[in-house]
Formats: sequence, structure tokens, C-alpha cells
Amino acid sequence: MKKAKFSLILALLIFSIPNSILAYSNYIIPGGENIGIEIKTKGVIVVGTYEIDGIYPADQAGIKKGDVITKVDDISVNSIDELINNIKDSSNVKLTLKRNDKEFTTNLPLKNENGISKTGLYVKDSITGIGTLSYIDPATNIYGALGHEVLESNTGKMLEVKDGKITSSTVTNIDKSSIGIPGSKNASIDDIKNGIINKNTSSGIFGLYTSNLPNKAKYKVAKPKDVKTGIAKILTVIKNKEIKEYTINIIKLDNKSSNNKNILFEITDKDLIDKTGGIVQGMSGSPIIQGDYIIGAVTHVVVEDPTKGYGIFITNMLEEGERD
Repeated sequence: MKKAKFSLILALLIFSIPNSILAYSNYIIPGGENIGIEIKTKGVIVVGTYEIDGIYPADQAGIKKGDVITKVDDISVNSIDELINNIKDSSNVKLTLKRNDKEFTTNLPLKNENGISKTGLYVKDSITGIGTLSYIDPATNIYGALGHEVLESNTGKMLEVKDGKITSSTVTNIDKSSIGIPGSKNASIDDIKNGIINKNTSSGIFGLYTSNLPNKAKYKVAKPKDVKTGIAKILTVIKNKEIKEYTINIIKLDNKSSNNKNILFEITDKDLIDKTGGIVQGMSGSPIIQGDYIIGAVTHVVVEDPTKGYGIFITNMLEEGERD
């Protein structure tokens, strides 16, 4: 029998450490809340280039989309404002950049027009988006969300966090998923900070929850061996701020993998399918509950069949959240 080929999309829009060092709780608070996400990057990301007087100065300087500018003339920069302030009145600057974790330097000529220094670079220093809170550890206030990394949309590169925050948000409407077209939650983001972001990894975003802890029943943390195929549920928001339970069926488990696609499941809840078409972007991080256990979090939608999706084991998130 030929295996079906599925393409995957993140449901948003390593090294080993001895277990004895990790100190997450046996019972944690499940999430399900829709959250706003704001990440400020380490350095300034190049997201594109443009032409000046018939040439592309960035291309000539060897700068590519996805490179991160970390210094201008040996002065560290972490924001667009700092970049602008350090290139004023210059006709040529030395840039230090990072590409694939390797640092290099290059000289970039500038053109001054009406007091504005043109670089030939389109840049970005922060991103905003939405997702779903997965859990809070009540003993440490460490939280995890998304279950996968945050990528910069123009470059597809994982963002390195300088600092950031999560806020509450309100789901306003849903663009439904259909075969070949993943849908999305649409939401308004509040300005009230609920936590800080200090890590962006392939297992999710992590930090400290700084608001009062939600008054919810705690669930026991499932080890991978505790997770079974069969009936389970996800907790998520599809309207306003109301967290609801929706039934799923776990089809297959990958107990050996440390990645973020450990759990293959299908949605069996007719109400959720009617309203969303299946998994939509923005559901990333929705906790998966089985019996008295919290077992994982939603990470991906199967594009060819959006009623199916993948999840990460909750222990993979908890272990990553505990690492320095």
C-alpha cells in the first residue's frame, strides 16, 4: 500500500539534559486561551532589498534576505531606530550580520536623498501574531504556547528573541479551512501583558506568566507512554474569549520522536468542523486532554484534510520550558 503524502502548515498565522535536572510539576494548569504575541528580535532582520539608481547595493554587499544585522560600525543594534541613528550622515557603513549562526562583515554604500539615508534594505525588528496558550506550571509560573516555533513570514527564519510579551486577545471571526486551504482565527489583541517571552524554539514559545494564575482545575502531566490512541479533546477559543472542549480521535502516536508532530489526530466534533472546517491557524498550542491527563498541544494542520492535525507531547514542551 502506498503511503499518503501530506503537506503540513503550522497551525498559527536539541540537545539532551538529564531528566533529574528538569523540575516541572506533575500537575499543571491547562491553557486554551487565545493570546496575542509580540516578539522583538535580537538584531534587525533583512526581509528584502530594493533598487537605488539602477543597482541593488545590498546584493553587491553580499547581503541576503534572512540575514540579521547585529552591528553598525561595531556598535550593537537591536532595533530599526538604532539602525537609523547609526547610519545618519554616513556614505558607507560597515555592517556585522549573522547568517545561519555564522557572523560576517560587509561594507554597504548609502545614498542620501533629502536628508534620508537609503540602504537598499527592507528590515524588520519585531513581529506580532496570535496563538493559543498551552499550559502554566503553577509551581514556577513558566508557561508554554504554540508548540512550534515562530517564523518571520518573509524569510521563513525562526526568530531569536530579545524580549517579548503575550497578551489576552478576543477572537472576532473564523476563516474556515477547506481542502488545500488552511483557515485562520481573526482576533483583536489587547494591550494587557499576561507574560513575558524569553524563548522561541521548535517546541513553542516560553516565558513567565506574570498575571494572576487562572482559577482552573489542574491536569496530571502524561508521559508519552501514558498517551493512547482513541478519544481525546482539545481546548480552544473560536468566539470571543470562551474556551470550549471539542472531541478528537487520536489515530497514531510517535513515542520515540522529540519533534513537534508526536500525535496524529482527527477532529470528530461536528460543531467544530461546521464552524471552522477543521484545524485553523491560531489553534497552535491548544491543549490536548485525554481522561485526567494533559497529553499535548496542537501544532499543525494537514492541508489536504484540515480535519486532521498533529500535536506535540506535553512533556516535550515542559522540558524545553525548563531549560535555560
